[in-house]
Amino acid sequence: KVLRGETIEKAAKRELREETGILAKKLDKRGILRFTFDDSPRELLEVHVFEVPKFEGKLLESEEMKPQWFKVSEIPFDKMWPDDKYWLPLFLKKKKFEGSFHFRNSEILLSYIIFEKI
Repeated sequence: KVLRGETIEKAAKRELREETGILAKKLDKRGILRFTFDDSPRELLEVHVFEVPKFEGKLLESEEMKPQWFKVSEIPFDKMWPDDKYWLPLFLKKKKFEGSFHFRNSEILLSYIIFEKI
């Protein structure tokens, strides 16, 4: 979440530090994802996706995440949010992208659109 007075980039660096222990030295913006939900029609989540090519620190487990490494061919999409299988491959190919995802009950993906930005 972006706090009052923060830019999106500063918020991303702060959240990364709080949740992973990593200090981003550089951020490359790669995408914007928008999420809407049937059970909360007034809510719109806008998520900015960054690559962190330069960082300091040691990756730590937190309440927010448990870091694990996977081969690209073995990413467990079936255990992840349903939208991840649509945008993460673009991210891994170093593409820029934008997408919108609409969910029922915050879990079932009803519709989506995603496109590569040039």
